Amino acid sequence: MTVPDKLKVLWFLPTHGDGRHLGSVEGARVVDIDYLEQVARAADQLGYYGVLLPTGRSCEDSWVVASALARTTQKLRFLVAVRPGLLSPTLAARMTATLDRISGGRLLINVVTGGDPVENAGDGIFLDHDERYAVTKEFLDIYKAELAGEVVNYEGKHLSVKEGQLYLRPHQRPSPPLYFGGSSDAGIEVAAHTIDKYLTWGEPPLAVAEKVAKVRARAEAAGREVSFGIRLHVIVRDTNAEAWAAAESLISKLDDETIAKAQKALERQDSVGQIRMRALHGGDRTKLEISPNLWAGVGLIRGGAGTALVGDAATVAERIDEYRRVGIDTFIFSGYPHLEEAYSFGERVLPLLPLDHDDPRTSAPADLKIIGESIANSRTPEARATSAS
Repeated sequence: MTVPDKLKVLWFLPTHGDGRHLGSVEGARVVDIDYLEQVARAADQLGYYGVLLPTGRSCEDSWVVASALARTTQKLRFLVAVRPGLLSPTLAARMTATLDRISGGRLLINVVTGGDPVENAGDGIFLDHDERYAVTKEFLDIYKAELAGEVVNYEGKHLSVKEGQLYLRPHQRPSPPLYFGGSSDAGIEVAAHTIDKYLTWGEPPLAVAEKVAKVRARAEAAGREVSFGIRLHVIVRDTNAEAWAAAESLISKLDDETIAKAQKALERQDSVGQIRMRALHGGDRTKLEISPNLWAGVGLIRGGAGTALVGDAATVAERIDEYRRVGIDTFIFSGYPHLEEAYSFGERVLPLLPLDHDDPRTSAPADLKIIGESIANSRTPEARATSAS
């Protein structure tokens, strides 16, 4: 097993809301573009590698928000979702290339298949779990080929493209890195054949180690290598006692009825990862420390990532290192409220970690420059040498 020497640490943009207490308007705040810019600029100045923008009908659109914030930040990368089944792969490739170009190579792509049948139906997607991953595989075959500069002719079960081509290439070559999470066999199979970084939600280190080994073996069988990331919340204070008090405060406004309704709504999801998240706590607020300093309280009412690392800086840094030792090199954190916790973690813990945060503002590929208007939507005008007189 390869143990990474360096880590990448990302923060989170709360485009679906923020506050001091889960499930309550008490201590809640308005999340508008000005607030999101505050969080993004803080993450940029504190030295985070990037920020994750969530996706779904409860969120502001991640592409629009990232486009707005790319011009107000310097080094910060934006992890933005593409949604196979909602977008055509050729349109997604053009959107990807454009945002990567205008951000100066600061785009990361999060491939999201979607696990909520109700939300999927509202978006016009009526495929079952495994069919959605089959669509994802076809989508990525086309999408990656176009970003790499190929002319694509593709005939699949779900998707077909004839003479597909990306006219304006992305800043990063062959494409921005592809992140992906899927705990089912169908999801892992897609990951093994197509993506760059496999993501898991914050399960205990032993469970994460088992998942990493499984995905790595599948990828090796496909002749590929993938790297690994994890999505967690974090609560860091000067002492462990203060951190645990903050964790209890975060869920102090939740009543049993609210928790029960949230868990009922999450039951409908066919995401294996979500099922695993719910199983960690079973909706029982008395059994939330599921591993040393790993707390499942966020998952009582929140879908997706439901666990947090809780403790003082040295403790949290050690728990992060446990995940590093099982193969995780990328951490995507969040905390409540996101502005304050970005500073709390950034000032206390980031200096303790072996970071791999390069500056993306490097020399751009020569063909990024657009000089002259395209001819017949197919090529750029060519410079002609002048004859000597």
